[in-house]
Amino acid sequence: MTFINDSLKKEIDPILAKLSKNVKLVYFTQKTECRFCSETRELLTELSGLSPMINLEVLDFQADRMRAKELGIDKIPATVVMADENRGIRFFGIPSGYEFASLLDAIHMVSLQETELSQETRTFLDNLQTDIHLQVFVTPTCPYCPGAVTLAHRMAHYSPRVKADMLEATEFPHLAQKYNVMGVPRTVINESVFLEGAAPESMLVEKIRSSL
Repeated sequence: MTFINDSLKKEIDPILAKLSKNVKLVYFTQKTECRFCSETRELLTELSGLSPMINLEVLDFQADRMRAKELGIDKIPATVVMADENRGIRFFGIPSGYEFASLLDAIHMVSLQETELSQETRTFLDNLQTDIHLQVFVTPTCPYCPGAVTLAHRMAHYSPRVKADMLEATEFPHLAQKYNVMGVPRTVINESVFLEGAAPESMLVEKIRSSL
């Protein structure tokens, strides 16, 4: 199965050409692969083959459990996008469909070290006194979800206090049920505060503030 056809490759080649720093995709699967584990691995393998700046590391969730714990991985399929250090940018589930754009944005951001947050947001994040965990529930067919995922990942990239996950709702139905996900995107902030839809940056900041 081919995920990146010639037409899509032409679209993403200009993005990959701008990468300036090596990016590592740390992918967790297991010997008996989970639902969509093999497809996710194939997608990441195809993508990493398009640029020498993208390096794919495939790890076993059980055999490499210490590494998984270090990177905050507690379920699979899981992908961490990082450069020299882990910034808490994670994808749980296959980043396909519209979410492929979120993956490309994360790679671009980590490589170029560009966060693109407003000064007000940066000041707020600079003054955080506690850790923030953002979980953005998505589906591959949702055109509004990448915006919510990218915003959460930008905050994680900027602040060591923030960790941000894309969670594909249909692959983790028990979590979708736990957090009462009736529509996507739905952002869960520190387990207790929720934000519906692809909200603007300022609204996410206010929701994070209320969670504190």
